[in-house]
Amino acid sequence: MCRHIAYLGPEVAIGEIVVQPEHALFRQSWAPRRQRYGTVNADGFGVGWYAPADPVPARYRRAGPIWADPSFADLARVVRTTALLAAVRDATEAGADGEAAAAPFAGGPWLFSHNGALRDWPRSAAPLVAGLPALDLLTLEARNDSAFVWSLVLHRLRSGDDPGRALADTTAALAEAAPGSRLNLLLVDGGSAFATTWGDTLWYLADRPRGAMAVASEPYDDDARWTEVPDRTLLSATRAEVLLTPLKEPCT
Repeated sequence: MCRHIAYLGPEVAIGEIVVQPEHALFRQSWAPRRQRYGTVNADGFGVGWYAPADPVPARYRRAGPIWADPSFADLARVVRTTALLAAVRDATEAGADGEAAAAPFAGGPWLFSHNGALRDWPRSAAPLVAGLPALDLLTLEARNDSAFVWSLVLHRLRSGDDPGRALADTTAALAEAAPGSRLNLLLVDGGSAFATTWGDTLWYLADRPRGAMAVASEPYDDDARWTEVPDRTLLSATRAEVLLTPLKEPCT
């Protein structure tokens, strides 16, 4: 499993979201409060953020734990942004892909993270492979389930699906191909955030006076405004509003 967070709002230093809060993602890497599967997220981490007037996000990813990277501490202190996605990783199984296996994954203006696991990977992916162009399969960033899930979402986005539908339809296809999978997906484009709950926790914090929105696996502090998202739900959020839509169970 993993923990992830997206932020949209006034310009902040990355550390104000990812490091400084009492129960920030940084602390969740070794002491998550609501993680249902796994206890330590030390198999890599990453943060992606957007710079002014540039729609393509930058990323910083590493294969080790976030607390062991002094360079990240400097980056988080000085780099400022109005939108980010960050994640800490608890690998489903051992692999040799290093930082390439760590979220966020990227494509065009998008950043993506998968909190969960595709059951019976990679055999369960076989029914879905035929729907992907060969080039997408040959250029997967990593040989893990999350990179494959991202390829499915990105293919739908490039085919013209709106972001919410891309996440919802990908989740439904994966749940049908691999029942029992955990499919909490998170997608941002710099101005909006989209997420699914399918087997693990998700919360959001709408700070409307500031025009800020946080969407996270679990709250980074004890602010009473944090709201839990029900399981089997699609979340669509901007700085100003949140829309929750129930996800359909796959046909059996």
